[in-house]
Amino acid sequence: MDDRLLERTAGLAADFLGSLAERPVGQPVDLPALRGALGGRLPDEPLPPLEVIEALARDADAGLVASAGPRYFGFVVGGGLPAALAADWLASAWDQNAALYALSPAAAVVEEVVEGWLLDLFDLPAGTSAGLSTGATMANFTALAAARHRLLADAGWDAERQGLFGAPDLPIVVGDEAHVTIFVSLQMLGLGRDRVHRVATDEQGRMRPDDLAATLARIGRPAIVSAQAGNVNTGAFDPLLEIGQAVRENGGWLHVDGAFGLWAAASPVRRHLVEGLALADSWTTDAHKWLNVPYDSGIVLVRDRAAHRAAMTLGAAYYVETAGVERDAYNYVAESSRRARGFALYAALRSLGRRGIADLVDRGSDLARRMASSLAREPGVTVLNDVVINQVLVRFGDDDDLTRAVIERVQADGTLWLGGTIWQGLGAMRISVSGWRTTEADVDRCADVIVRCAREAGLRG
Repeated sequence: MDDRLLERTAGLAADFLGSLAERPVGQPVDLPALRGALGGRLPDEPLPPLEVIEALARDADAGLVASAGPRYFGFVVGGGLPAALAADWLASAWDQNAALYALSPAAAVVEEVVEGWLLDLFDLPAGTSAGLSTGATMANFTALAAARHRLLADAGWDAERQGLFGAPDLPIVVGDEAHVTIFVSLQMLGLGRDRVHRVATDEQGRMRPDDLAATLARIGRPAIVSAQAGNVNTGAFDPLLEIGQAVRENGGWLHVDGAFGLWAAASPVRRHLVEGLALADSWTTDAHKWLNVPYDSGIVLVRDRAAHRAAMTLGAAYYVETAGVERDAYNYVAESSRRARGFALYAALRSLGRRGIADLVDRGSDLARRMASSLAREPGVTVLNDVVINQVLVRFGDDDDLTRAVIERVQADGTLWLGGTIWQGLGAMRISVSGWRTTEADVDRCADVIVRCAREAGLRG
């Protein structure tokens, strides 16, 4: 390995990170030019690694989005905390396979430690197991697989051995505002997207516990119920205490999809939003969102460790398995060979500590409220949601076309990047505040740009 390669690569990365403060966030892309720069025929002969990296950094630059910067509000994505980013680089250099203890004792122990820290942070039941997945989709998949195992096993059916042909019917209950990753997980698990029982939600997207109770009464047998901690549009939290009690009475399994909202449990100020969280049977979140860990950082937590392992575990004659004292991580996610993703998560949690994690959540939420208040002062601008955490929905005038035009102007301006959505039939601007770099000055600057773009698009007070 040529030390110059790593030194130059670190320098290129530092140059990019240093540009984030003023770099256009979502610059227009000349797609044919980008394809031309990066593409072409595969060379016949090897090229020097340093030449490849120099060319990659140069040619990819025009297609890079500054989502790691302080003014990216398009999706709930973080920016890579310094310790987490550095640990992620180390993980690449170490090149550890985290599937088995025998492949990397350090990776296995780090995952054990992270599991304990997360249970303490979220105040979840002792003995709960954790798996580190690629993202929230596979975390939801894993949790629902454990739920499928447990409820079918209770009905005398081994889903992993017998499959689903001839299996007892397994009811699935979701709120009307359930995230798409729940449905794709059901699809992959053979439980079906369209056979779910839907429960009505209120004006903020929260599941209505009275309708849930009525739905479970009609079903009349144990069901898998999926609730939300943090609606993807409004940020609203389902009433988990009432939902948990209803599912307990039903004898079913409660799953909480908390892709970003689960981190509210780490904040003394906002912990009330997840009251009843510990009544659930499984929970998921994504550390690349509010915790600002680099990608490949989904987290699944399951109260029933045996069900978790039964749903995921695999084996082969050549695997060097442990006697149960050490952690073999392939027992907890739907992968064998995989990146040692626990190192970056460990570094993020340890560098922040409990107080720093709470501050990250509170600061993002306070900045979202600041953005909402600034925009709401402009005549003709309406904030559609109660800003309880980091999500803000904004509408301009009473016109979907005007709202869409404002979004397009903001995106073209480049100062910030955000997206649009449809909320209860209305077009809206969607603002997600979750980057660790974002400051009050960034929010004020961006609010001014949004207002200017709205006026240019024809907003009349």
